[in-house]
Amino acid sequence: MLVSRTKQLGFRPSTLALALAGVLSAPALADSGDAGKIERIEVWSTAVKTSALYLKEQEIADKQADHISDLLRSIPGIDVGGAHSLNQRITIRSMDDKDLKISIDGAAQNTYMYHHMGNLQIHADILKSVDIETGTNSVINGGLGGSVRFETKEARELLSGDDRFAARVSAGAADNAGHNYSVTGFGLLTDDVDFLAYYNHVERDNYEVGGGKILDQNDEVVAGTDGEVKGLEGEVSDALIKFGWNINNNQRLALSFETYKDEGDYSYRPDMGLATDVAITNSLQIPLLWPTEFTRDTITLSYDLNWGENSSLKASLYSNTSELYRDESGWSMSPSPRFQAYAGEVTGEAENTGLNLLGETLATGLFAEEEHTFTYGADYVKHDTQYDLAIASGGSKHSEESAKNLAFFIQDKIDFGNGLAVIPGVRHDSYDIDSGTVNNDYSEFSLSLAAEYQFNENLMVKLSSTELFKGPEISEVFVGAGLGDNRNQDIEAETGINTEFSIAYDGEVGTNKTLRLGATIFRTQIDDYIFDNAALPGGAPRETWKDNVGDMTVDGFEAYAGFALDAFSFQLTYSNSESELDAFTQYASLDGARLEREQGDTISADFTYQITAYNLTLNWDFMVVDDVAQGTDLYGADLDNSKDGFTVHNISAHWQPESVPSLHVRLGVDNLFDEFYSSQSSKNGVSFHPVFGELFLMDYEPGRNIKASVSYQF
Repeated sequence: MLVSRTKQLGFRPSTLALALAGVLSAPALADSGDAGKIERIEVWSTAVKTSALYLKEQEIADKQADHISDLLRSIPGIDVGGAHSLNQRITIRSMDDKDLKISIDGAAQNTYMYHHMGNLQIHADILKSVDIETGTNSVINGGLGGSVRFETKEARELLSGDDRFAARVSAGAADNAGHNYSVTGFGLLTDDVDFLAYYNHVERDNYEVGGGKILDQNDEVVAGTDGEVKGLEGEVSDALIKFGWNINNNQRLALSFETYKDEGDYSYRPDMGLATDVAITNSLQIPLLWPTEFTRDTITLSYDLNWGENSSLKASLYSNTSELYRDESGWSMSPSPRFQAYAGEVTGEAENTGLNLLGETLATGLFAEEEHTFTYGADYVKHDTQYDLAIASGGSKHSEESAKNLAFFIQDKIDFGNGLAVIPGVRHDSYDIDSGTVNNDYSEFSLSLAAEYQFNENLMVKLSSTELFKGPEISEVFVGAGLGDNRNQDIEAETGINTEFSIAYDGEVGTNKTLRLGATIFRTQIDDYIFDNAALPGGAPRETWKDNVGDMTVDGFEAYAGFALDAFSFQLTYSNSESELDAFTQYASLDGARLEREQGDTISADFTYQITAYNLTLNWDFMVVDDVAQGTDLYGADLDNSKDGFTVHNISAHWQPESVPSLHVRLGVDNLFDEFYSSQSSKNGVSFHPVFGELFLMDYEPGRNIKASVSYQF
């Protein structure tokens, strides 16, 4: 495989970046070589760093990632539910994106837009890296279940040799179904000023499910379907403009603007699957497809500073605005006056503005071998949402909500020089919410303590415990932004503790032979767990409110093994997590309930072989997910919430001809054996609705998908 190195920045590599890698990655996942060396590889791909596993950049690129799931599903403890472009939902250890800290270039993304779609919309091609903290293991990020930091590409890291300007074009197509292209220009305007301009466009078609038949809960073909999932056809575009200025060797200023747009005639409930959409459409005599448009605009100003010999600071100021619009005039077709009253145009808008500061200082201790690494900072984010309904027959509805959080934190890694390091930390959150449910202030100190011991350069163990905090969320935007919510001024913030023990080995076991092994056992305890659809005491049979329903515990185990020998490498992962609610007395019917997006025992494997004589890389990966039995859960199907297991295989090949090293050709087949399945982090099961009757919830994944792409850098 050919790679070429880009020239180093005049701005020296920040020690803070190395500290972040330490925070976000398990100890033994670091390279066994000198941690101070940073290698820049000219590969148009996405580097994934995670506290559960390390994935090589080129292996990710060869997957021709069209969806975030293509990047992350092979990481133990992580899944991406939602097959629709509007419904990408990252889950970590069964906790969904509402309980995670998700950011793009430092800009917070979490805003509960719509319960039928995910909180994250971004195309994988634009990403430079994804840093994942599986579980909350430090006071730096906060949150309940972990964090995901997406970073977009930068010009200087893409330039080769002495090049000052370059361009890249890429095009791809898939038979199931769609095509895309991207155009990028990047370079140096001066020795100190760089720029990047990127545009990606995707035309999505309705794909066919595995086996070519849309089946219901009885394995019978849904009437009126032909194997194709309607309501997916649309266009997605993503544009990014970045300017960076290296003020001097110690300071860098960067400004970026990204705009994302997803539009099409989509299904009303993107997460519930075609069988449910057809049933509701036929029952109410309304359209199957609805004109929908989602947009997100993000502007970010960032500043990097190296001050003194051993200190650095990174600051980001951002504004992130998302808007979901749908033309719902189709409700006028219903024969029921009740539903005709909903006809109109609906718009939900969510704006996140914030500032985050992250600093690091290295210092010597009182004893000869003692060293301290202080990581400290502040994080401020303000969420503002508004809902507008323009009723076709006249009149309108409007609602607004807001919430803000200010956090300060400091952490010290004390290295005693004998293999032992102790990492204490403290964080303070001050949270203020003004919503339809509650208007209140919350304040909480959270502590963390970790100890790690490195027996030698290859073997390390770590034990950590981190307190958790999360205030009540503002309501989902698209159904009213709190309009009509039942008041609950006494609702408490969620608190708890995450405890983990991990062991990892990384070393050579012979000539050109490398072995990596690791395992983590964890328990996450969330006290005063908040359920958005708790039965309202004394209310009507289907009347709900947001309330603390009990204490949730998530227990699990994750493991990985990797081996490399010359041109061959493989990695094997396993993950398991089980959640259980210890319900409060007034919610006894929920006792023992699990999280809706809990996944069965999961095994994934990845095999890569490089034929260096032809600059050809071959890859095969598969994932095996076990069944999940029937049981009580939160949010899930109320008649049958069991989940079928599945096995999915993918293969790919990447060719980089020696005579034209800037040309990349990739071929692949996803879902090689045409499996009929749905991710267990998506909607599954059978529910009963008093108007529509039984509904089969299945967010059908694509069947066999043959795809190819070509890219060339000038």
